[in-house]
Amino acid sequence: MSPYFKHVGLIGKASGEQVAQTLQTLVGYLSQLQVEIRLDAGISGLLPDSGLPVLERSELAQACDLAIVVGGDGTLLNTARSLAESNIAVLGVNLGRLGFLVDVSPDEMTHQLDRIMAGDFSEEDRALLHASVSRDGKVLSESTALNDVIVHKRDIARMIELDTWIDGHFLNTNRSDGLIIATPTGSTAYALSSGGPIVHPRLGAITLVPICPHTLSNRPVVISDDSIIEIVLHEGTLEATVSCDGQVSQPLQAGDHVTVRRHDHALRLLHPTEHEYFTVLRKKLRWSEQP
Repeated sequence: MSPYFKHVGLIGKASGEQVAQTLQTLVGYLSQLQVEIRLDAGISGLLPDSGLPVLERSELAQACDLAIVVGGDGTLLNTARSLAESNIAVLGVNLGRLGFLVDVSPDEMTHQLDRIMAGDFSEEDRALLHASVSRDGKVLSESTALNDVIVHKRDIARMIELDTWIDGHFLNTNRSDGLIIATPTGSTAYALSSGGPIVHPRLGAITLVPICPHTLSNRPVVISDDSIIEIVLHEGTLEATVSCDGQVSQPLQAGDHVTVRRHDHALRLLHPTEHEYFTVLRKKLRWSEQP
């Protein structure tokens, strides 16, 4: 039977013996299925003698209908930002710690891939955020986030002060270490450790979570993901930054505007059919464990 996905791109963390071994196993497995395999340029050094085509990420997105990501959640976050617009399906093999997003075990990888390559899988769309920074009416930077956009202090032990507007309506003035704007996917990341709620991935929601607010009544707020959020840094604010997924950052100055909205494209995330969100929560957060 012909495989469901016929053009597969391999992406991974750029170093590590376990990553290289897992990639070699994948190449051997996919070659037996007579699937066309492409390597992301970032991992070509891990398989120097494979003889496989090596493509830059943008080219790989156009040449493949499935990307298999080997690593942890951070590797998948990086992949999501670069592949979401191409509408390519993404599957994660977990070599990290928590693995909320990369849920295929290396030990069960070929067994689970047998079913996935036969078309037996579950698929969900994960929303991303688009963030832009402007200064004096000029756009300085734009980026995408799967987990969160965070406006935060940099290297000094003092709070920053910012105003938040939702769809043109003033929400509040926030004196804190920063503000997290999280997707449902990101609700189990930094937002969770800062006291935010866990939001189911199917909800069309964005969560705003203050980081160590000066006013204890400044609580997390959940809004529609159709909303447009604008953050304005107060005069006198020093050493501030906006970060996307903790991987892309832009220094900020007083008066800068950070605008965040839902991205036009979503990530197509694949799972084995037995994947169930609440089971993942119980396992990763160690709920109901006996001492």
